[in-house]
Amino acid sequence: MEKHVVVIYPHPDDESFGAAGTIIQFREQGVPVTYLCGTLGEMGRNMGNPTFANRETLPEIRKKEITEASKVLDMELRLLGYRDKTLEYEDRNEVANHLKEILEEIQPSLVITHYPEHAVHPDHNALGAAAIEAVRLMNPENRPTVWAQAITNTHVEDLGKPEVINDIRENFDRKMDAILCHQSQASGVIRNWNQSDGVADDLKEQAMERLGVEAFYIWKY
Repeated sequence: MEKHVVVIYPHPDDESFGAAGTIIQFREQGVPVTYLCGTLGEMGRNMGNPTFANRETLPEIRKKEITEASKVLDMELRLLGYRDKTLEYEDRNEVANHLKEILEEIQPSLVITHYPEHAVHPDHNALGAAAIEAVRLMNPENRPTVWAQAITNTHVEDLGKPEVINDIRENFDRKMDAILCHQSQASGVIRNWNQSDGVADDLKEQAMERLGVEAFYIWKY
């Protein structure tokens, strides 16, 4: 069993869409989970539908949303305070050393993050790379395992099959509860599904088809 799991993603909602089912599984086993959230997603384009946020109010709204989602997922939340859509311009070594300090304090046995260059968004790629570098900088005896999540359409043909494939459908209701805490973002994402695939008869079924499995590559150092 894991001792402590640390999840490192850049935005409020990355944890719910990407790893909520896995987080729930660990919490059910009694494993502590800490989410290091890189930014407040303050440059996000979704302002709710109908609109209930603007550029000034969005950071506070998203902070409330991630706080609520963290309660649903029963995990500790730490906000890293970086600025949304600028992580790719931060000094990679500085971010890695910042993360390394936190990891050395928490001493997790597992870190979950994005797979660099296979995570679609520049913030995802940058923070994933910094997290992987942070673990590399640690004393090899104390290094946690890293699970890296790839979300590009070509990741299987580029990287092979992920080693960790979690079927999280048993916990799907709670995953959806966590996603729906991120009201400012979730409505836009779900609306995009409907635009691309036609309106689903059963939104939950469609969501389960897309999000009912969470897969990760084990990073090799």
